[in-house]
Amino acid sequence: MNILEVKNLCVQTTQNGKKLLNKVCFSVEKKSIHAILGPNGSGKSSLAMALMGIERFKISSGKILFNNKDITGLPVYKRAKLGISLAWQNPCFLEGISVEQFIAIGKRNITEKEIDKSLSLVGLDPKKFKKRELSSELSGGERKRIELASVIAMKPRLLILDEPDSGLDMIIYKELHNILRNIKEQTNASILLITHREESGIIADKASFLYQGKIMATGKFRPIMRKYCQTLNRKAICQQFPQVL
Repeated sequence: MNILEVKNLCVQTTQNGKKLLNKVCFSVEKKSIHAILGPNGSGKSSLAMALMGIERFKISSGKILFNNKDITGLPVYKRAKLGISLAWQNPCFLEGISVEQFIAIGKRNITEKEIDKSLSLVGLDPKKFKKRELSSELSGGERKRIELASVIAMKPRLLILDEPDSGLDMIIYKELHNILRNIKEQTNASILLITHREESGIIADKASFLYQGKIMATGKFRPIMRKYCQTLNRKAICQQFPQVL
């Protein structure tokens, strides 16, 4: 059963009317990890924004179904209430507050136990990080994990991760895979993993190859990864991952 279905989605920017996505179709099964693979500039972030309902990414045609409900015209806050959350590629922080205060912003009446669990799921010790201040002293990897913990605390049904591996200086891919696996198993959330890196997508159950605003193929991860490598002439790089090829 699918939690998300995207049908012939066309998206353009409200700034100049430029078409960003053209008849995009794919679905995400419940309690699964689905990777959207594509090079920089292929429309991956535009897709994430459109799914979340960000206004400047205008849906000109097509439909988005969430749990069989048509959410194509819903604003961001209504999609969030339904259980859709987006972790941004470049986390935005409120400097000067503590980690636990930041995590509590997104959910009313959150308990300390829930904060501890969200931090633990991303590999951070609550005792060491809850009281720390959000500042430049945190590494890029720590900031990424904290932002992800704040999204987990909202208890999403669908978690959209836009390039979670971008700029990571401490999360190696095995650790990232463990984090994603923990989230799926312990929260029952479905994950839409948006990335251009072969290493990140290995954890996915299924994948879609997005190229020049179009979905080129969808299916099991391995054959989609092979098509991705062949199309972009990345065979030499992809051969470093025999578990894929």
